[in-house]
Amino acid sequence: MWIQNKMDESKHDIHSQVDAIAAGTASVVNLTAGDPTDTDYTAVGCAITTISSNLTEMSKGVKLLAALMEDEVGSGHDLMRAARTLTGAVSDLLKAVEPASGEPRQTVLSAAGSIGQASGDLLRKIGENETDERFQDILMNLAKAVANAAAMMVLKAKNVAQFSEDSVMQNRVIAAATQCALSTSQLVACAKVVSPTISSPVCQEQLIEAGKLVDRSVEGCVKACLSATSDGELLKAVSTAAGIVTQALTDLLTHVRNYASRGEPINRYDQATDTIMTVTESIFSSMGDAGEMVRQARVLAQATSDLVNAMRSDAEVEVDANNSKKLLAAAKLLADATARMVEAAKGAAAYPENEDQQQKLREAAEGLRVATNAAAQNAIKKKLITRLENAAKQAAAAATQTIAAAQNAAASNKNTAAHQQLVQSCRAVADHIPQLVQGVRGSQGQPEDTSAQLALIIASQNFLQPGTKMVSSAKSSVPTVTDQAAAMQLGQCAKNLATSLAELRTAAQTAHEACGPMEIDSALIAVQTLKNELQDAKMAASEGQLKPLPGETLEKCAQDLGGTSKAVGSSMAQLLTCAAQGNEHYTGIAASETAQALKALSQAARGVASTTSNPAGAEAMLDSAREVMEGAAKLISEAKEALLAPGDAEIQQRLAQVAKTVSHSLNGCVNCLPGQKDVDMALKSIGEASKKLLVETLPPCSKSFQEAQSDLNQTAADLNQSAGDVVHASRGTTSQLADASGKFSDDFDEFLDAGIEMAGHTQGKDDQMQVIGNLKNISMASSKLLLAAKSLSVDPAAGNAKNLLAAAARSVTDSINQLITLCTQNAPGQRECDNALRELEAVLGLLDNPNEPVSDLSYFDCIESVMENSKILGESMAGISQNCKTGDVPAFGDCVAGASKALCGLTEAAGQASYLVGISDPNSQAGHPGLVDPIQFAHANQAIQMACQNLVDPDSSPSQVLSAATIVAKHTSALCNACRLASSKTVNPVAKRHFVQSAKEVANSTANLVKTIKALDGDFSEENREKCRIATAPLIEAVENLTTFASNPEFASVPAQISKQGSAAQEPIIQSARSMLDSSTHLLKTARSLVMNPKDPPTWSLLAGYSRTVSDSIKNLITAIRDKAPGQKECDSAIDDINKCIRDVEQASLAAVHQNLPRRDEVSTEALQEQLTSSVQEIGHLIDPISTAAKGEAAQLGHKVSQLVSYFTPLISASIGMASKILDHQQQMNLLDQTKTLAESALQMLYAAKEGGGNPKASHTHDAIGEASQLMREAVDDLLLTLNEAASEVGMVSGMVDSIADAMGKLGEGSPPEPEGSFVEYQTTMVRYSKAIAVSAQEMITKSVNAPEDLCSLASQVTADYGQLAVQGRLAASTAEPEEIGFQIKTRIQELGHGCIVLVQKAGALQISPSDSFTKRELIECSRAVTEKVSMVLSALQAGNKGTQACITAASAVSGIIADLDTTVMFASAGTLNTENDSDSFADHRENILKTAKALVEDTKNLVSGAASSQEKLAQAAQSSAKTITQLTDVVKLGAASIGPDDPETQVSEVKTVLTTDEESNAQAVISQECLCVIASEVVLINAVKDVAKALAELISATKCAAGKAADDPSMFQLKSAAKVMVTNVTSLLKTVKAVEDEASRGTRALEATIECIKQELTSSTPEEFIRMTKGITTATAKAVAAGNSARQEDIISTANLSRKVIADMLTTCKQAAYHEEVAEDVRERALLYGAECTNGYVELLEHVLQVLQKPTGEQKQKLAMFSKKVAGAVTELIQTAEAMKDEGTEWVDPEDPTVIAETELLGAAASIEAAAKKLEQLKPRAKPKQADESLDFEEQILEAAKSIAAATSALVKSASAAQRELVTQGKVGAIPANAVDDGQWSQGLISAVSASSLSLRIVFTNSKLLQSVLQYICQNKGWIVAVEKHDILL
Repeated sequence: MWIQNKMDESKHDIHSQVDAIAAGTASVVNLTAGDPTDTDYTAVGCAITTISSNLTEMSKGVKLLAALMEDEVGSGHDLMRAARTLTGAVSDLLKAVEPASGEPRQTVLSAAGSIGQASGDLLRKIGENETDERFQDILMNLAKAVANAAAMMVLKAKNVAQFSEDSVMQNRVIAAATQCALSTSQLVACAKVVSPTISSPVCQEQLIEAGKLVDRSVEGCVKACLSATSDGELLKAVSTAAGIVTQALTDLLTHVRNYASRGEPINRYDQATDTIMTVTESIFSSMGDAGEMVRQARVLAQATSDLVNAMRSDAEVEVDANNSKKLLAAAKLLADATARMVEAAKGAAAYPENEDQQQKLREAAEGLRVATNAAAQNAIKKKLITRLENAAKQAAAAATQTIAAAQNAAASNKNTAAHQQLVQSCRAVADHIPQLVQGVRGSQGQPEDTSAQLALIIASQNFLQPGTKMVSSAKSSVPTVTDQAAAMQLGQCAKNLATSLAELRTAAQTAHEACGPMEIDSALIAVQTLKNELQDAKMAASEGQLKPLPGETLEKCAQDLGGTSKAVGSSMAQLLTCAAQGNEHYTGIAASETAQALKALSQAARGVASTTSNPAGAEAMLDSAREVMEGAAKLISEAKEALLAPGDAEIQQRLAQVAKTVSHSLNGCVNCLPGQKDVDMALKSIGEASKKLLVETLPPCSKSFQEAQSDLNQTAADLNQSAGDVVHASRGTTSQLADASGKFSDDFDEFLDAGIEMAGHTQGKDDQMQVIGNLKNISMASSKLLLAAKSLSVDPAAGNAKNLLAAAARSVTDSINQLITLCTQNAPGQRECDNALRELEAVLGLLDNPNEPVSDLSYFDCIESVMENSKILGESMAGISQNCKTGDVPAFGDCVAGASKALCGLTEAAGQASYLVGISDPNSQAGHPGLVDPIQFAHANQAIQMACQNLVDPDSSPSQVLSAATIVAKHTSALCNACRLASSKTVNPVAKRHFVQSAKEVANSTANLVKTIKALDGDFSEENREKCRIATAPLIEAVENLTTFASNPEFASVPAQISKQGSAAQEPIIQSARSMLDSSTHLLKTARSLVMNPKDPPTWSLLAGYSRTVSDSIKNLITAIRDKAPGQKECDSAIDDINKCIRDVEQASLAAVHQNLPRRDEVSTEALQEQLTSSVQEIGHLIDPISTAAKGEAAQLGHKVSQLVSYFTPLISASIGMASKILDHQQQMNLLDQTKTLAESALQMLYAAKEGGGNPKASHTHDAIGEASQLMREAVDDLLLTLNEAASEVGMVSGMVDSIADAMGKLGEGSPPEPEGSFVEYQTTMVRYSKAIAVSAQEMITKSVNAPEDLCSLASQVTADYGQLAVQGRLAASTAEPEEIGFQIKTRIQELGHGCIVLVQKAGALQISPSDSFTKRELIECSRAVTEKVSMVLSALQAGNKGTQACITAASAVSGIIADLDTTVMFASAGTLNTENDSDSFADHRENILKTAKALVEDTKNLVSGAASSQEKLAQAAQSSAKTITQLTDVVKLGAASIGPDDPETQVSEVKTVLTTDEESNAQAVISQECLCVIASEVVLINAVKDVAKALAELISATKCAAGKAADDPSMFQLKSAAKVMVTNVTSLLKTVKAVEDEASRGTRALEATIECIKQELTSSTPEEFIRMTKGITTATAKAVAAGNSARQEDIISTANLSRKVIADMLTTCKQAAYHEEVAEDVRERALLYGAECTNGYVELLEHVLQVLQKPTGEQKQKLAMFSKKVAGAVTELIQTAEAMKDEGTEWVDPEDPTVIAETELLGAAASIEAAAKKLEQLKPRAKPKQADESLDFEEQILEAAKSIAAATSALVKSASAAQRELVTQGKVGAIPANAVDDGQWSQGLISAVSASSLSLRIVFTNSKLLQSVLQYICQNKGWIVAVEKHDILL
């Protein structure tokens, strides 16, 4: 298997290298085609560099592959021979193109053709010749056809030259013809070169480029002929020949493009399914345009018909009966769905304005789409997998090329940090390429195997992140590579890789979506396969045939096993969490990750078994690994079962048990590693020895106290020494660790015996227990030391593992010191000195190799720590000396302890400072923090466990319990915060969910524990303590699981790698610290002897000497730390470099001013533009990191500053070079000035950063740093803007392509920032940008014809719009519900990104070559494709906003209902609201009204809750509410129509119209009191349901605004308020319904409804609303007082209806006047005040009228006048306010002016009559069942007559209006109030005529009983005659 995989990898590498060689060769041919003076030698150098670097790497791969190939028929030799042939052909080409060679052009072309032939032979030898030979033959024939056609054209051109008399023109034609012949020869040569590797996109590009060169040469030849002769026949012959060449070239390029798009569809289903998918998207995006939807439906029906027919024909010829049945069943399913869609389309066509019909068509299209997916699933899936295979191959090839380019550029890269980063990213990608290649091979070899497909998908997804990092690293390195050719090669490879990754990302997502959830089953199969492979390995090992693979060593495999064991444990923790949650998607991902980790574990276990020399150990390793596989398979199976029953406790328990078993097996596997068993034996020995401490009675003493004390001291020293040996051995070999751990366990046993002996000599029981307790602590610390050593030896690369080991060793020392302090009774001061010496010995190891952080102190914290501890040490040393003199032993001991503590602190600070100094060196590789800090998790875990032990300890005091609770709360809070941060940073969706879930589990367990602790604190009973103990178990388990999960190597930090220069910088600090420790050790030893003999002068002399040495060492330490301040040296150096750059720019500017700036011709403008742009971009990327480092990260300052300054040299060079090539002097100076500005801003930034120095406490420098950052950012933006504009002018679009690719990459990276808005807000923005992209794409089609120079500016706009779209799309996807919608949005945006990239590229190419017809056609195609993809984005957005769309639709429906109810009120007011069924009564409808109203209340609740839930639920609630209000209005209208007499004829017969003969009076209609009450009741009822409809409209609007918002958002409060109003109005409707048949309460109910309506109108008005209408309020007030006095129901109903209207009209008018700009603020406030008083006063009046009705006393009626006066006063104030407005200059007319009233009434009447006439045109006569035949014609005649009346009356009104204006202009009617009064008879007559005529005509139009209405209308028109005759107006 390994050999096959290695061969596959080698074949892939060789294939990609041959592709690159062929593409490079073709590029050389194309680039060297023209005049040598015009050749881009940088590009030629890049191509040759590509050829040479790939040839070198290919040679290595060929050698390896030849060795691996089975040489039965000499295939290895044949391969080597083919490689040599290719190498020779390349050598010939390089010699031929050498400028000094002088070889003819044909030699170059011949050499290139030889390379193509040799490439094909080599690919055939390795079995990688993917291109069909037939395709290659056709390609070559087409190329030759172009050559033949060009030869004919050359002949025709020569004919033109022969007949040309002008020798100059003749030579021009000959030159053009010659160039044409050469370009066709190049095309044929290029075709030969790339034919074997045409599958490579870069090879296709080169062939297409060669074709474009032919096209340009043909165009040049034609132009030359046109200018050379005017002979029509000759020119016609040339034109015809040119057309033949163009057609042949078109055929060739079409053939190439067909291969690029993978030729024909996979099968005949493919085209139909593509059409169906595209057209359904168009239907979705065309909602609202019924015509377009129906048109698309026709196309859809045709496509589905074709698909059904194809499936049926396949079923007929299918041999397998089951397959035939499946095909027929799928065809039937599709046919049924098509039929439903056709019916829905018919409905939408018949009713284009009906939104329900459009929705039905959309749903039918969705159903058809689903049916298509089901029917053609295999074809679609196969197509997507094929696309993924191609994308994966291209990505792997592009990555291989980028790695080769990076290696080639390494020698000339001057940016060390960028180069190191690039090398690291290349290694990471190189590790992933084999997996990707194997995935492709597996999928192609087993096309039906879902496991192979999933493996490819997973490999592709895993490849994206390292690939993206490598692209970023390569782009960062390009500007600092001094070799122009190498830089260009690296830049091109990075771009190709970025494009390939974008395609791979999209292909992987779509393939994963199509393949469905198959991860769990595939993971099970993979684990079973691993189990079988391990069994095979065991058999091979038993037979002695298990051999290690190349590169495998015991040490490497053991480390791999240790690291992967953690990954397996972490992935299993994820699997458990996801399975417990019942999430199938994430459980599948976790299962796949588990399978991948197990595969790595299996390989490591096999490697250990094959490299170990112990057969038994090998067998044990393989057995334990196989047990892990068995357990893991069972675990995955149980997880699958758990998904089926997520709440089953039994399954969950079983799952947890299986997980524990697997964890145990995993530990057993690790323990099989060499050396681990010895450590385990040592741990077991310590555990057995510690059992001696559990006995109740200690054994009797066998030694004296002095002997016991001496033994204890000696064994303590031995144990402390052994602990140090274990620390050192853990970094060595396994045998060294085994020996050290064995010795440590022996020493521990002896120490324990000595301790027990010493405990026997203690006098009291408590003292004895204290000794035993200390021994237990030492036992625990010893075990932890061995475990830490074991962990380090297994995984030396684990983050901070060495520091953990050192901390464990110090813990052993501290525990020993505590015991010695307790037990020994040495001479004065001896014990304290011994303890101090042991502590110093323990911390000495921190200085051995300071390549890991010692603590979390910053550099400046280290300085403070050193200063503080040095002060303490000085005081302690003085105290030691003083107390030795005075003999104060206790004080001496305190001073020794203080000195020891200070020395330890100094050592820690020195170690941390040296680490920071080392990593701050620019040559060092700074470490990167991991996703989580495993040290923090480990410490928290340990602290929580110890605190829980104290909680359940029966001897714990209340204070200890509270202290333990505080510790638990502190650490669990820290863990939860760490989980929250980790979840926001990780790109792994499963890890994100696991962190969140783990934090919840820890928080919940902590909360439960805190409750039990509170109970325990109140009562320290055994019961409460037991509850506390039970509560600790879940917390400990949750923290353990979280710690296990956090130990995943994926989350670990990357340690820093300190360079030699960094180690040299560390040395002064290390030496000073060591000198300090050595001197301090001697000082303490001297003090120990001196305290016993203070009178010894030589000892005093030694003490003084050591004291001076310690002081000098500390001074040196402080000086060394200060001198090595991170970043300072780099800042000084960078400042010098920037100053030099500024001087260079100034000199160039001076030269430019004097017009003598030397031109750089050795580099192309494009290369300079690329270098300049990339340099500026990289500088911009470093601004924020430098600012952050300068404010608080001193260790990073040097790195960032060095990186920054490394980009300025290429920036200045490229800027001066660009300026030298710019002809416009102003542009030249502008570029240089902006470059200088950027350099100066960077200089200011460096000064500020140097002063800040990374000190977070130097806050006074932070403002300056921030200002400098902002200035530098602005300078970068300005320069980039200038560069982009310059690039657009010349058609350079590479920067735009990079921007789009970056936006696509960021779209799928990590977690988006916390959304600040809702999905609707993001959707709105995205729709705007999407449409802008579509508009730009369409505009490009136009510009391509008439203004190609504007194409790049449009491309720039597309780039900017897409960047914003991607940003908003990322946020929208995170807020979309469900998650599938978010995934679809991102997928569609990425698809659009691919289209935008191609469109931008074509726009740039066409701007460079405006006459290129091929590129023009491609641009048009790309524009259309982009437009289609925009529609797909819009469709996805619409799908994510289903609820909001439903709200909009529902609001529209409710608005129509309200308008309909207004019409119904008009009918009811006219007395024409009749029931269809004469036998109907209101009682028949009452129950339906009540039931429907209650249903509407439930819909209200659902709407409110839907705003906070999913879009799906919101849509359902909105649709339901719209349906229910429709039903409610229908039943209310039926109920209202049924009110009144049983016979509707009597309703009209009771209307007695009394017409007077006096022509000056208006006709008056006298209606009976009974009929008036009926009409009023109808109006009240309909108004009540209209109030409900209005409230529902407001509620839907509020729901739409509040959808997706937080609970505390203001829109949610508005929603609740709207819901309350809704419920109130429904309640009011129900009361009205109950009261409508009770004549005694009709008026009361009407009045209550009116009061509520007015209150709602007042509440809904804004403070800016103004008052206009007062007359209606005065009239209504008078009516209200009269109704209160009369207490008659009919008066009250009339008052209620009138009050409702006048108040509503007044407030509506106020809203329109509120925004008048000339109204002063104080006047507006007065109007607001008195308007509110007027409305409130009127409400009080109506409420008092209601009281009068209930208690009609005289006193109550007398109060009516008081309330009416209050209203009148407010009205007066309103009028005065209006006067004030008039005085302030606002144009004003008196509303009481009859002229104004007349004109208003005229215009209103005209509009009303015209509207009614239009309604008449749509009116159909009402069918009468009894008299249908007899009355139909008559009513039609009536309607026609009514139409004529309407037309005549409308003309009459308009004429009257014109006459009115004419009279004013003639002066017959005054325009001022005085004249208006004089002519009042005319005006009042005209007003009354208009009003009465309009009303009567409206009744005519709406009344089914026309006779009385017509008579009434005739009488009303008499008023017109009177008014007209008054002023001699002739009719």
